[in-house]
This record gives sequence, structure tokens and C-alpha cells, in this order.
Amino acid sequence: GPEPTCVLGIDLGTTSVKAALVTGTERGLALAQSCSRETQAHTDSLEAGPQGMEQNVQRIIRALNECLAALPQQQLQRVSHIGISGQMHGIMFWKSDKGCKWTECGTGPAFEPQDISHLVTWQDSRCSPTFLSSLPLPQSHVSLATGFGCATVYWYLQKSPDFLKAYDAAGTIQDYVVAMLCGLKKPLMSVQNAASWGYFNSRSKSWNTDILKKSGFPVHLLPEVGDPGSIAGRTICAWHGIPKGAKVGIALGDFQCSVYSCLTERTDAVLNISTSAQLTISMPLGFQPPEAPDPSSAVTYFPYFNGDYLAVAASLNGGNVLATFVGMVAQWTEELGLRVQESAIYTRIIQAALAQNHSKLSVHPTIFGERHIPEQLASVSSIAASELSLGHVTRALCRGIVENLSSMLPVQHLRDTGVRRILGSGSALARNEVLRQEVERIFPFPVVYGKDVDAAVGAAMVM
Repeated sequence: GPEPTCVLGIDLGTTSVKAALVTGTERGLALAQSCSRETQAHTDSLEAGPQGMEQNVQRIIRALNECLAALPQQQLQRVSHIGISGQMHGIMFWKSDKGCKWTECGTGPAFEPQDISHLVTWQDSRCSPTFLSSLPLPQSHVSLATGFGCATVYWYLQKSPDFLKAYDAAGTIQDYVVAMLCGLKKPLMSVQNAASWGYFNSRSKSWNTDILKKSGFPVHLLPEVGDPGSIAGRTICAWHGIPKGAKVGIALGDFQCSVYSCLTERTDAVLNISTSAQLTISMPLGFQPPEAPDPSSAVTYFPYFNGDYLAVAASLNGGNVLATFVGMVAQWTEELGLRVQESAIYTRIIQAALAQNHSKLSVHPTIFGERHIPEQLASVSSIAASELSLGHVTRALCRGIVENLSSMLPVQHLRDTGVRRILGSGSALARNEVLRQEVERIFPFPVVYGKDVDAAVGAAMVM
């Protein structure tokens, strides 16, 4: 008989792009092939300076093209559906008729970005608490924060209005890729990504257009909104051997896809640690979030699939904290006249921490703040002379990342909601045994770990 069809899942993350080919078997879906490429896309922000956190979209798309070129051609030729997830909250801008150009590469046609802005990511901190408090109050269950798409548009509107005049479309990085693949004149966005931008009412599935218009917000930039799991369109070209006319799903949130790849029981909690970190539980069927958020609450309700919601402790501090620590060690070493690769430092500090089973050192690791307490930064206490080795410090840092999450969504709350097991996912957790040990020490539940490509697999499974 004919070869079975494949589904391609793509995740456009903060530090890497991942692609997963999923096929149907007699036992259900199976991961056939996967590939990951670092994007190295961080770039300086001309407008926002050191407060800005931007990424070069050309580099992200190059990493995506490299990922697809590395997958087996004969399997790509059998792809019938493409599911795409990516980093939420962020925003990029483009010209709807000139967002990309299609060119021939070694594996067939591919698109290259054209007439686009940088991606302003979820880590962006240009919108100060004072600036945010000057904006109109959203009609939404989500508190507005810096790094949210609509807040970033308001910032450009006040600080650099000419910047916005060059573009007529906006979306997350994953919405952009879907729009280019399907040739969409107006981008289409899922409820998941729309809620992450602010000024979106999840109950009515609509933007706060009246509130936005009154304050001069350029509402023509807002994408159309559709349900997660629906089809956005079909590929307008063959793409790296994937046939023209393959169905492309509306772009999804990376976190929801990570959860979808592993969550089967309502008694499971999902702990995801990649660049950032999240701990989540399912809300009961029929749950609706409150009309207005509690700004001091550490828990947010994320739209999931089929009208369901997840209760999420979404921390801004995850693998990025360890990456910053490694960068600091590298910088200190260089200042002492030595050069050590960061990858080598990472391996060594994990080995050193594995040799230190315990550390009295206490690290509160919130160097990036948290959305519910942006002013509270990191601190270190209980510093004893005997606890200053790299092993002690790394062990304490890993424990601090996990403890911070458990302070946002406490163990007792998990017990009260009937949690029986924790599912661990995300690249930082997959690669770091010390983090896994600390998860098992802090959470009194059985822990099952997923793979490094969870969000990409989840995006494929949704299709």
C-alpha cells in the first residue's frame, strides 16, 4: 500500500528551533525523526537600548531551514499537515505583500524574510511599571506585562511612531511563519497567542478594540483570531520537499504544545523548564477565568485546547538563569586572562554539582524578576566559607530555580487539586541531571521526563 503520511511539528523557541516528524502507527503516534538548531538570534535593540530584548528573524528562519534540510527528504515528501508552535507574548512586524521571497535551495523552495522588523521577545523589558500603569486598563483575565505584544506596540506609538508606519501586519514569530507558508494577506492568530499579547478577551475571543481605538492604538495591525487546532491554510509552494497544498495549522503557544505532548490525565501536573519555567495543572471542565486578573497572583490561566484552561505558575527564570551564570563564569575567567568555551563550563559545573549532594547556600534566582513582583530581583543568603565551590553554588542555583516555581504553585495546592504525578519537559530539564534531582527532592510525587522536542511533538500531535 501507499506509504503512511507524516505530520511535521515545528517549535520556534527562544534559543533554538526544533522540528519533529511524527507518523501514525498501530499503537498511535510515534516520533520518526527530530532535529534541533541553535538560532543565535539575539541582537541589539536600536530603539530600546539595554532594556530591549530582540531577535534577528533572518537567523531564526535560517535555523528553521537548516533543521528541515537535515530531515529525510522521502519523509518530508509524505508530510500532509504542519503544526507550528513558538515563543508567546513577543511581536514582530512585516509588510503583508512583501514579508518574504521564495527562492530555490538544495532541498527545494524555501522562503527568506524581507521587509520585516526584529522580533521583540517576551524577555523584553522596555515597558517600565510606570509606563504600563499609564496605559488603558485591558478587559482581560491576564495582567499586562512588559514583553507583551500590545504593550510593545504602545511603546513604539509613544517613543518611535514612525517605526510602525513602515508595516501593515504583526504577529508572533510563529504567526509570521504560518502567514508566509500560506500566503495570508492578514495574519491569523490562535486564542493562545492572542491572550499572551494582552488586551484580548478570552471569553468573547475578541480584541479590546473599543479600548484600543480610543487611545489611538493601530488596531489594523492586530491579526484575525481563530481556535487552536484549526487550519490556517495550505502551503502555497513546495517547501523543502513538503508538497504544495499541505495543510498548516494556526500557530500555537509553545507552552501549551509542551503540555499537550505529555498530559493525558487530569491528575498530572506538568513542569517545563527551558529558557523560562512553568508549572501547570488542568482546570476542571467548563472553568472560566475571572473577568479581571489579580496582579499579585503568581498563577495565570492560559487558554488550552477545546475551550479548556491551564492554571500556570509562569516563571521568567529557568534555563536562562543557568545560562547567565555560565556567562558570568566565562567572563570572570576571561578577565583573569583565560578563555574557556561556555559549553565546557556548563558540562563542568553540572559535574561539580553532581558531586555535591547538598548545599546550605540559598539562592533566590529571580534575576529577571517575575511578572507578579517585577521589582524583586535575585539574592543569595546563608553564605558559609565551606559552601563556595562551583559545585555548591550550581547545586544551590538549580535548587533555587525549582523552589521558586514551587513557591508560585505550592505542593499543598497540587495535593489539594488531586495531583498524583509530575511530567517533566523542556530542554533545560532534559539536559541537566542536577535540576532533575532537585525536582524529585522538592516535589513529593513520582516524576516522569519527556524529551527535548516536546513542543514540536505537541504541535504535530494537535494536527
